[in-house]
Amino acid sequence: MKWRKMADHVQGLAQLEILCKQLYETTDTAVRHQAEKALVEFTNSPDCLSKCQLLLERGSSSYSQLLAATCLSKLVSRTSNPLPLEQRIDIRNYVLNYLATRPKLAAFVTQALIQLYARITKLGWFDCQKDDYVFRNVIADVTRFLQDSVEHCIIGVTILSQLTNEINQADTTHPLTKHRKIASSFRDSSLFDIFTLSCNLLKQASGKNLNLNDESQHGLLMQLLKLSYNCLNYDFIGTSTDESSDDLCTVQIPTSWRSAFLDSSTLQLFFNLYHSIPPSLSPLVLSCLVQIASVRRSLFNNAERAKFLSHLVDGVKRILANPQCLPDPNNYHEFCRLLARLKSNYQLGELVKVENYPEVIRLIANFTVTSLQHWEFAPNSVHYLLSLWQRLAASVPYVKATEPHLLETYTPEVTKAYITSRLESVHVILRDGLEDPLDDAGLVQQQLDQLSTIGRCEYEKTCALLVQLFDQAAQTYQELLQSTNSSAADITVQEGTSRAQMGIQAQALTCRLTWLVYIIGAVIGGRVSFASTDEQDAMDGELVCRVLQLMNLTDSRLAQAGNERLELAMLSFFEQFRKIYIGDQVQKSSKLYRRLSEVLGLNDETMVLSVFIGKIITNLKYWGQCEPITSKTLQLLNDLSLGYSSVRKLVKLSAVQFMLNNHTSEHFSFLGVNNQSNLSDMRCRTTFYTALGRLLMVDLGEDEDQFEQFMLPLTAAFEAVAQMLSTNTFNEQEAKRTLVGLVRDLRGIAFAFNAKTSFMMLFDWIYPAYMPILQRAIELWYHDPACTTPVLKLMAELVHNRSQRLQFDVSSPNGILLFRETSKMITTYGNRILTLGEVPKDQVYGVKLKGVSVCFAMLKAVLSGNYVNFGVFRLYGDDALDNALQTFIKLLLSIPHSDLLDYPKLSQSFYSLLEVLTQDHMNFIASLEPHVVMYILSSISEGLTALDTMVCTGCCSSLDHIVTYLFKQLSRSTKKRPTPMATDDRFLHIMQQHPEMIQQMLSTVLNIIIFEDCRNQWSMSRPLLGLILLNEKYFADLRNSIVNSQPPEKQQAMHLCFENLMEGIERNLLTKNRDRFTQNLSVFRREVNDSMKNSTYGVNSNDMMS
Repeated sequence: MKWRKMADHVQGLAQLEILCKQLYETTDTAVRHQAEKALVEFTNSPDCLSKCQLLLERGSSSYSQLLAATCLSKLVSRTSNPLPLEQRIDIRNYVLNYLATRPKLAAFVTQALIQLYARITKLGWFDCQKDDYVFRNVIADVTRFLQDSVEHCIIGVTILSQLTNEINQADTTHPLTKHRKIASSFRDSSLFDIFTLSCNLLKQASGKNLNLNDESQHGLLMQLLKLSYNCLNYDFIGTSTDESSDDLCTVQIPTSWRSAFLDSSTLQLFFNLYHSIPPSLSPLVLSCLVQIASVRRSLFNNAERAKFLSHLVDGVKRILANPQCLPDPNNYHEFCRLLARLKSNYQLGELVKVENYPEVIRLIANFTVTSLQHWEFAPNSVHYLLSLWQRLAASVPYVKATEPHLLETYTPEVTKAYITSRLESVHVILRDGLEDPLDDAGLVQQQLDQLSTIGRCEYEKTCALLVQLFDQAAQTYQELLQSTNSSAADITVQEGTSRAQMGIQAQALTCRLTWLVYIIGAVIGGRVSFASTDEQDAMDGELVCRVLQLMNLTDSRLAQAGNERLELAMLSFFEQFRKIYIGDQVQKSSKLYRRLSEVLGLNDETMVLSVFIGKIITNLKYWGQCEPITSKTLQLLNDLSLGYSSVRKLVKLSAVQFMLNNHTSEHFSFLGVNNQSNLSDMRCRTTFYTALGRLLMVDLGEDEDQFEQFMLPLTAAFEAVAQMLSTNTFNEQEAKRTLVGLVRDLRGIAFAFNAKTSFMMLFDWIYPAYMPILQRAIELWYHDPACTTPVLKLMAELVHNRSQRLQFDVSSPNGILLFRETSKMITTYGNRILTLGEVPKDQVYGVKLKGVSVCFAMLKAVLSGNYVNFGVFRLYGDDALDNALQTFIKLLLSIPHSDLLDYPKLSQSFYSLLEVLTQDHMNFIASLEPHVVMYILSSISEGLTALDTMVCTGCCSSLDHIVTYLFKQLSRSTKKRPTPMATDDRFLHIMQQHPEMIQQMLSTVLNIIIFEDCRNQWSMSRPLLGLILLNEKYFADLRNSIVNSQPPEKQQAMHLCFENLMEGIERNLLTKNRDRFTQNLSVFRREVNDSMKNSTYGVNSNDMMS
């Protein structure tokens, strides 16, 4: 019997249980796949609900109970055809009884049932039955569990913990606005009671002599700590902070919670727990303490904050004085986070006033030094310790307190520990073959950024240490090189071993020098102009001289051998040196230049720039095949070409003139075609040509001969591609490589040429001679994004009217011709890419959406470039504009709504294009088929609630244009003007057929303005007036429901807010009227927020978005 048939006619529980067993236990993929298929059909079957209850009642295996719980979760979560309220109440009560009568279920079944309870409660939070919010009695639901056995207690606490977590997390299937309203209501009505309950239960637990060897009591304590943490980790104000921004986190505890934090017993409870429970649970306690230490400063007045900080510092001191649990990596990590919060949330001026400050800062310094010395232990935690010292060091100039901060004593110790520990780690890493931190560029850069501030505190000590260590390492390195060279002639058998030892020694020295060059770059980059002195600049000069001398030594040996990591460190050093000492703002009388002149004969900035360019050319010559070095070297060249004065000095250098006259693969191997490993490695060519383009523009003026001379290598490449494409049998890989390299080069030049004269030279060079080659490439290789994306990006750059560079003469048709080429490319690419059919989800962005996104950006650039009169196309029967717009619609309809918002680059290019279309081509939008109009409107509706402010603002603008257009059409039709065009009639008809779309957007915009942290209020206000005027009756109903949802004593005030909003507003969309409405809205929002601040439920009771 086939599986499908069996699933369709499945009767007995036994068959379902077999399927569950196959799904969760079998190792045969085919069997599991068939079981999964049958169970999916079971989930979608009409009698799924009753079968789930049977499975829970009579199922003999845990897997069948798990299936029932997950199926029920899906049923209660669905947005279409939701379960009736009575049924959901029954499921909720059933689940609670089931858990109460079966406390010893398998852990994963209990977890799934608790998840089901949490989901029902969250989604039904605003559901009423006889004026009672039936799903809000969560503490009452759980109380009976807490009064029973330890197993029941664990279930009760887990329910609260899971519920808090569930309500705190937004899900993708329901609107974000609805999630935020539920989260706010839960915060105001239940969260503090849950937190108080968890603290009281923890006090009871710590008061008893718990037997923590007893698994159930251990489990209870763990769940209580998780519950406390979930309460403290709640997103109180709907900011949805990104977890990666850990250091900047402030816990926005509501004012109503003040009592819990003013009472020192809450803080003391967690510190006491830390010392009394097993190390396995301590990390949870410390996580809670990290959150408590991060409570917003404004919760306290100055005296209260000082008292709270004093208790916090005492607790930290106690942990440092008894560090028995800290060797556990999880404990250590959380404790480092706790230390970092001491400075991220409190000022140094407040810390120094704490009674035990001198003792505590000594203990923290010792702890930091020991941690840095044990570099192999928990390397990811060092970040928090360094961030503490970085913030402390940065605060020194601002401390007004008279108490000593003692940082001049301890900061040099931390700096020394970091530097020496990194150097000492080298030997161990090479000896034991360990993972080298230098390979993790991101981590090294992060630590160096922190060290740059720490090392600048007591800078003379840092500098003296670096000079001493660098001189030692460099001298030994030089001696080793000399001995290697001298012994090269005497090769004997015995020397085999000593050679190997010399190799390891050379490797170790190179690694040490790499660290020192990175660190010197970092401390130079830490120079702050207002706090620097001539003495410090002279010290920088000492360090710079040493690195440049080392560079001369290593560069002289590049023909034999080089070290990639040392080169990357050099580039990092040059980048910091450039930022601080080269550019328009730098004092050229700096002591640093005096020292460079004395030691290396570099008398001024021009000579220093020649060192930079020499290094850049050397790197490109010897490291052309090493992508990391090439891209960083080119980035340095690019940064140098951005400075107004430095670019003019650079052009005078003979080395730069050499680059401008010889940019071929013969001199710069990374420009070669055959030796590239893949097409994406050519990205750095764009950076190279952007820099060359800027350098060329300095003296180019109107000299066409100089331009033609510069373009010779690119002309030759285009001719070669044209030659290949003209024959039937050509090497496709070579053609692709040549073309991709070429278009990346051209995009760099096009980006740099932002003046009309130079850009017109480029335009005349590429059009019409070479445009057909680009079109042909799109036709041939549309399915290969590595080839089409660079071509499309070049076209998007060419049509971008950057700095008004695309200003054609009045007699020139070039603007129209350029649009025709753009239209042709978009149409060719669009029509062909749609023939690919269904693309797998994991490849859809790379293969299709990225190219589509560039096409949208290209179309937006050309439509808003202001160099084409689009009216002439229809006038002369040219279909270029229609073709481009119709292709846009075809591409748009092939993209699901979710993808439009899931891919940031796609959403930004789509919504900015839509803004231009609704502003200038509304007649085209109005002529579209009803299903296309509805697609566009629903994409705007979804974009209004997007987290990306740019997308949200674009949607507001598009909506404003559409609403204004509708309002004008309606006004005309009521004034009995001559009959409008059929398209206008059709658009009005579609809107009248589907009033709910515009009404929903009115509801959404109003909801965001009243209830949310609205970051673009002006943009939101513009479409709102039009939406209100088009839907006056709906707006009146909406207003009444919001007023009625307020507590009786606040209804009059809310009614008045709405009256004031429309005061003096006329029934038109003239600018003057709009501006008055925007002002009224500002006052309205402020008054509504003030009115609702003291209300515990006013914000949440009206569920407009459900």
